Parts: sequence; C-alpha cells; structure tokens
Amino acid sequence: MPSTIANERTKLLANALDRASTACLAVGVLAPLAAVSHVAAPQFSLGLIVSLIGWFLAAIVLHLRARRTLGGLRT
Repeated sequence: MPSTIANERTKLLANALDRASTACLAVGVLAPLAAVSHVAAPQFSLGLIVSLIGWFLAAIVLHLRARRTLGGLRT
C-alpha cells in the first residue's frame, strides 16, 4: 500500500511540473508573440528574443523533469 501512495505523490509532482512548463510556454512565449504580432510594424528586439528563448528552455526543462519524475514510479 505505501508504494501506491508514493506513486500517487510522484504522479502529482510530475503533473505539477508539467503544468508549470505549460504556464512558462503560455506566459513567456505565446503571450509576448501574440502581443508583438498585433502591432502595425512588429519588431523583435534582442531582449525579446533572448526572453523568448529563456522561457522556452525553462518550459522544456520542466517538462523533461516531469518525465524523469515519472520514471521513479514503483511497481
């Protein structure tokens, strides 16, 4: 029975990490791109590009961490 509880906690952690990765993607990448695309003459500054890359990498790291966390499930 304890392994069932541990597995559920592991899945909960993995889900939280994956939701955080989705939030990083939405807030840090998609929202700024949507805001820039509604300007008459969109300009992609170096700061914006670095920020987009940073948020995207954070989303990838969190997602991969969630996948790795699921590898810790017990049978």
